[in-house]
Amino acid sequence: MQIRSAALTDPGKVRRRNEDRFVCDDALRLYGVADGIGGLPCGDKAADLAITTLRDAIAASPEGPPPDLVWLTRRVNDAVCSLSARISPHGAGTTLTYAIIRENHFHLAHIGDSRCYRLRGGKLLALTMDHTVENDALRRRAAGEFVLFDESKSEYLARCIGQQMDPDVDTFAGALRPGDRYLFCSDGISKPLGESELHAALANDREPGEILTSLIALANAKGGSDNATGVVVLAE
Repeated sequence: MQIRSAALTDPGKVRRRNEDRFVCDDALRLYGVADGIGGLPCGDKAADLAITTLRDAIAASPEGPPPDLVWLTRRVNDAVCSLSARISPHGAGTTLTYAIIRENHFHLAHIGDSRCYRLRGGKLLALTMDHTVENDALRRRAAGEFVLFDESKSEYLARCIGQQMDPDVDTFAGALRPGDRYLFCSDGISKPLGESELHAALANDREPGEILTSLIALANAKGGSDNATGVVVLAE
């Protein structure tokens, strides 16, 4: 199956630094985004190391079945924790949402509040759930736990790359189909834009780079309050 892809990042209109990073590698068929956590120092370094560690690991084994993505993501977490211990007494962290395509199957791993969407058959589906304090509480309540949380901190991250314990990693795997369109994005795109806007952009018969240009322009038109990064993957 043929793949076309593109990636684009923009600092937005408010932030001085861009702490987002991405991987878009057709040779490795590795795609994803990392969004350095702005409330902690060195978010850009955490995101950069997460992407570099991930790419190096996949490049070391570019053929055959995909590696265990939970194990791999936790090794990325170890690398960021080691960096944090050297450079920041307050810690450093990043989101990480990525996928490997092997043998026409899509293998996804996710931590944080970056997102991955799939457009298939005209229907847009979020393949990830934001790991916020609120969503974590709702998940635990659904499992029968009694959980309270501070609503003023509902959008804080409950999971990230850079936490001291092995993080829980969400995974997803499924067959890749001709016509599938995937969007990986940081919250600089997903927060200001609704699913109808994401759907319209992905459904448009344009090149991947043009799709991303339109999404980032729209996010900036709505204030550009955060770094905006996206990766679009089209299966043909």
